[in-house]
Amino acid sequence: MSPTFTSLEIRNYRLWFLGGFVSNVGTWIGRVGQDWLVLTVLTAGSATALGVVTGLQFLPFLLLAPWTGLIADRFSRRRILLVTQSLLALTSLVLGVLAVTGTAQLWHVYAIALFQGVTTAIDNPARQVFVSEMVPAEKLTNAVALNSASFNAGRLIGPGLAGLVIAWWGTGQALLLNTLTFVFVLGALAMLTTSELRSPSRAKGRGGIREGFAYVKHRRDIQLVMLLVFVLGTFGMNFQITMALMATKVFAKGAGEFGLLGSIMAVGSLTAALLSARRKEPRLRVLLVALVGFTASAAVAAAAPTYWFFAVALVPVGLTALTALTTANAMVQTRVAPEMRGRVMALYMAIFMGGTPVGAPMIGWISEQFGPRWTIGVGAAAVGITLVAVSVWLTRAENVRVSYESQRRPRVSVTTVPARRDDAHVPVPEPAR
Repeated sequence: MSPTFTSLEIRNYRLWFLGGFVSNVGTWIGRVGQDWLVLTVLTAGSATALGVVTGLQFLPFLLLAPWTGLIADRFSRRRILLVTQSLLALTSLVLGVLAVTGTAQLWHVYAIALFQGVTTAIDNPARQVFVSEMVPAEKLTNAVALNSASFNAGRLIGPGLAGLVIAWWGTGQALLLNTLTFVFVLGALAMLTTSELRSPSRAKGRGGIREGFAYVKHRRDIQLVMLLVFVLGTFGMNFQITMALMATKVFAKGAGEFGLLGSIMAVGSLTAALLSARRKEPRLRVLLVALVGFTASAAVAAAAPTYWFFAVALVPVGLTALTALTTANAMVQTRVAPEMRGRVMALYMAIFMGGTPVGAPMIGWISEQFGPRWTIGVGAAAVGITLVAVSVWLTRAENVRVSYESQRRPRVSVTTVPARRDDAHVPVPEPAR
């Protein structure tokens, strides 16, 4: 089998991948349907209301991370996922019925978004680390990248399909279609051969939450990744809002064109995930170069003069953003102790997604005050400034040097310079690569 798809040789992972793919298509259909319901049915294009909905969905990641990570390390992850996926299917059904019957109100969407946020906060760390139970350690990086490929293949298909469903039948029908796709992931979980799952080390006793914080506190390599992911997630990854605002307010387009933007962007994201699946080991230099590319491509997208120029500019935005996120995720998962993986990944997801409750309403406010283009420009500026600060810190505190070779094949190298005698006391947990 091609190195890109080597994890699919394993039956359990193959079932999980296929079920997750169908569910991911539904997730993107549901997201577009929810956003369109808020923007065009329940409000007169209120960016603030859309920002509040997005913030409520991600706020629990920030507040509940210590507990959700401990749950993932202490209990059966398969059983956790069976419960959380069932609850998410139920809430999707409720919102779909409210929309179809014309009884949906904005507070309904707020309440459901918050409940889904709590459920997803429990679901996400368990889902992230469940992969390590299905594949051996040497295939974990590949499996993480294929998960990203599945998610972004869903993004490639889902938004465009959502636009068609909304245009032909209505927003409520799109939400109900999302509900139907949960059957596939629940079926995959039920069909797994449990005897072939690798039993993880379970967290026991009290103090499990404190152990997670203490572990990250002494790992500066993980702290660095989390900082970069926080800035990218808070200011640069609000595509759910920015694409809707650019489509409706800047280019005056409808549901079909809005959905198409997500699919076009997913071309770059899916390409990035498949390229990441071929890498045997995640490296720091890949993460840094991807963030540089994101800063440049996001700035171009913000200044796009036409709808189609903007759509094409989203391809490198998706490519660089997903490369950064896949690399960061794999770096964290492969560099932590197995018994700490759930708690560390919960903190990672809290850092990545927990900034959205602050970033999403802020993005909505920026759009109303300065225009939709600035919602993308602010993200590009924030990531770029953080990269400069991180580069200076790596050079001064960690003895890291960055070099660029232009002969033959252009290549960026990030290496750790041996410490001098007078600064040998500075701890560097792992070489920067």
